[in-house]
Amino acid sequence: SSDVLDTCLAVQLARASDLLLADLDALLEAIKRRAFEHKMTPCIGRSHGIHAEPVTFGLKMAEAYAEFARCKDRLIAARKDIATCAISGAVGTFANIDPRVEEHVAAKLGLSVEPVSTQVIPRDRHAMFFATLGVIASSVERLAVEVRHLQRTEVLEAEEYFSPGQKGSSAMPHKRNPVLTENLTGLARMVRSYSIPAMENVALWHERDISHSSVERYIGPDATITLDFALGRLTGVIDKLLVYPERMQKNLDKMGGLVHSQRVLLALTQAGISREDSYLLVQRNAMKVWESDGALSLLELLKADPDVTKALSPQEIEEKFDLGYHLKQVDT
Repeated sequence: SSDVLDTCLAVQLARASDLLLADLDALLEAIKRRAFEHKMTPCIGRSHGIHAEPVTFGLKMAEAYAEFARCKDRLIAARKDIATCAISGAVGTFANIDPRVEEHVAAKLGLSVEPVSTQVIPRDRHAMFFATLGVIASSVERLAVEVRHLQRTEVLEAEEYFSPGQKGSSAMPHKRNPVLTENLTGLARMVRSYSIPAMENVALWHERDISHSSVERYIGPDATITLDFALGRLTGVIDKLLVYPERMQKNLDKMGGLVHSQRVLLALTQAGISREDSYLLVQRNAMKVWESDGALSLLELLKADPDVTKALSPQEIEEKFDLGYHLKQVDT
């Protein structure tokens, strides 16, 4: 009967969850190792894709670690939700089966008893499970996209491991493409797509219909196997990721010190200039650097600006260009 089949499905999804939790543990360990390795490796932080202020590559990894730790907590909760047993008869009334049978089977299979069911286990449980897989897939994609952006030729701060003899392009021998993380982006789209039919499965007719059954025969194995593969692949990418601190420093220095503009702005306000006027003083010099594509130095322009030097000495201005200032809270 369908309640027995539902209980079998619960066992399968619980076991799949255990495999995915092991995948997450391996990924977390790889991310943690790289986070500590590059804890103090400075690189530019970007907002809207544009240089903002300095961060460290270790902080990028620590952020990913925190995100996947949340993913693990969500999957633990989803596993608990999905690991339920219902053997209560044709419409869930136990009219033709003793409730003790359900309790016995649940205990043997390591499942919880569904407290109130119809002939099928309520599909809100399954919807939450597949939605959780979709969220994990989105986190996979977020980290994959970060690697893809960092591997762009103009950036090249990190890249996927490229083995000797590997081909990046059949036509262009120089290519080293982020094929693994591009693949992960595509796989994440597929896993997310399974959450929608799982949610549509919630609205079954009365005490039972089987419109959900054909859907779950697809999305059950496909979503769990795909995410298992994706987590394993991402672990390999992070474990072998090539990181280029020299290029990170080069990119930090590319725009003539613009990344330190906020510190100068704040120093001017603390010296008694209004925030609006302070902003204009720094911006007018920063735009000269921007338009020179970094050929000019913001530090030197500010030191030559009499309106700025009325409030700050050259030494005080130079102090605002200390990279270490931005990294002082990394331990926190």
